Amino acid sequence: MSRLWSRFGARTAAVALLSVGVAGGVYLGEDRQTQQQGLTAQVGVAVEQVEFEYQRERHAAHQVQAAQQRAAEYQAKLRAAAAAKEAAKRAREAEAAAASRKKAREAAAKAAAAKAAAAKTESKPYEGPIPASCAEFSGNREVGCALMVKAGFGMDQFPCLNKLWNKESGWNHKARNPSSGAYGIPQALPGSKMGSVAGDWQTNPATQIKWGLGYIEGRYGSPCKAWAHSQDVGWY
Repeated sequence: MSRLWSRFGARTAAVALLSVGVAGGVYLGEDRQTQQQGLTAQVGVAVEQVEFEYQRERHAAHQVQAAQQRAAEYQAKLRAAAAAKEAAKRAREAEAAAASRKKAREAAAKAAAAKAAAAKTESKPYEGPIPASCAEFSGNREVGCALMVKAGFGMDQFPCLNKLWNKESGWNHKARNPSSGAYGIPQALPGSKMGSVAGDWQTNPATQIKWGLGYIEGRYGSPCKAWAHSQDVGWY
């Protein structure tokens, strides 16, 4: 605005000088009244021109200021929109992470429950007492109990093994299935598989029991799991 006022002042001064010059010339002319009227008209025109230029420049400056304000407001809106978009993105990411953690917790809880149920089923899938020691048994059962404990199974597994091989052979190391050819205490099919333990597989109960325990551990994991499978499908 100082520049506008400077221009306005310069033009006003020019008009004033013109007025003085013309006024001085009045006394030199012959028609004083005519000169006075012309001077008044010239001064009015000059003043109106200066006022017009001033108002035009003032209006232009106002337009520039308004445009600058609109641009600043637009930039502020853009920044606010970007901030809102970023906040929404972070909220979605946090929600997805929370959902993922919840799903993982639920899966872990489900797996733990299944494991606990399996352990409970494995430990005692039958009704009855657990023997205190293998001395409660005799013959091939006592040998089988001792070899089972030696193989790393707990006493709670022997009732399952006892039921399983009671069903298969009655613990008879010479039992043979006439239809399938399965042989011995664990009813190996064919019986010659037990030769992987020792060559006396046809007559030695210990050889048959060792092979049978290895088969059960490798295929089912424990005697109780093998017994549970036998109950479900009729064979192990």
